Amino acid sequence: MRKTTLVAAGAALVLTLTACSGNSATGTAEPAAAGGQNQSAGLASPFTDAVQLASASKQNTVKSKSAKFTMEGSAAGQTLSATGAMAMDETDTRFSMTSTEAGQTTEMRLVDKVMYIKLPAEQQKQLGTDKAWAKISADGTDPLSQAMGGALSQSAEQSDPSKMLDQISKAGRIISSDQTELNGEKVNHYKVELDVAKAVDQFTGQLPAATRDKVTDLLKGKDVKLPAELWLNKDNLPVQVTMDQGPMMQAMGVPAGDAKFTMKYSDWGTKVDVTAPPADQVVDFGELLKKAGR
Repeated sequence: MRKTTLVAAGAALVLTLTACSGNSATGTAEPAAAGGQNQSAGLASPFTDAVQLASASKQNTVKSKSAKFTMEGSAAGQTLSATGAMAMDETDTRFSMTSTEAGQTTEMRLVDKVMYIKLPAEQQKQLGTDKAWAKISADGTDPLSQAMGGALSQSAEQSDPSKMLDQISKAGRIISSDQTELNGEKVNHYKVELDVAKAVDQFTGQLPAATRDKVTDLLKGKDVKLPAELWLNKDNLPVQVTMDQGPMMQAMGVPAGDAKFTMKYSDWGTKVDVTAPPADQVVDFGELLKKAGR
């Protein structure tokens, strides 16, 4: 398995707040006073305060405990798409996901902070194993786990919209809001701006210390704002989230600065059963690469 595929898939989840503009929303905006109730639409008026917005949405998101999702986006010149389902509680996020990047499909599961990646038969043969799944642990001691485990675990947590809502609460402000329709459903639509200086620890918290320090130094003293958009239904549950992390990539000197993603959520409260693969079908990815001399 190519390391670039794992990095891209992890980045896709870190950038769950994603980014095509709001062109996918249709309908006419309906201005309303904050805190009111639009009885004809059954939709509460948009919030004007980011903390209140995040609090109300997180409360219902945590209560729902599960959802299905799709993701589309780009990072470092690569286009990604994914479908999956997640189950979440106050302390843990579990998910299963199938992603496609550069024509290659990858199936992943996150259970108890361990990432499992399914190995196609050809890659099993190349790596000299008959195991169908490779694992990367967030607390692993091998170089690969240390380099990627924390980032992948953080990526999974970021696929949990309640974690994104925490970012908005701590570092966001509402630029504008309106009421419209998305896929035939009445929604509150928010344009939000995130101040990276206030949220940099959330973006880098589980990266290796050296990488985290380097990223922090690159962003130090720079006024970087990330644009995001949210579409919330009448229950204040996210149905679509977009974000453009291009400004942060550019501030760090990353070529092209391309980091745009769109996350769509559905079937809130649907039962999701995500379990680890059978132990006899799992091999440690770091050890596998070591034995293969990579």
